[in-house]
Amino acid sequence: MVLMIGSQCLETTDDGFLRDAGQWNQSVAEELARIEALELGEAHWEILFFIRDYYQKFKHLPNARMFVAAVRKQFGEEKGNSRYLQKLFPQGPLKYACKIAGLPKPPTCL
Repeated sequence: MVLMIGSQCLETTDDGFLRDAGQWNQSVAEELARIEALELGEAHWEILFFIRDYYQKFKHLPNARMFVAAVRKQFGEEKGNSRYLQKLFPQGPLKYACKIAGLPKPPTCL
């Protein structure tokens, strides 16, 4: 599939994940979020940048439990829990954080 953002043509998987994470930028994130009917706020950006940094640092994506634990370690108990992350990404915190952050689909997500 192809996603057009301005003059930029981006290849995506059938699920809408970018094929090349290097093409990601904030405009791409905003378009991916718009497609998912999600309006990005400061709290979303915090998680998006966090998961991109995690992926760059560890070269893999965590499973859902590890994701929550990593967020808790970075941002504390208030943000590092499933309820908080579910409010930000109601369709699935790990899957949609990765999708909007331009990362591959986590192997543990259907």
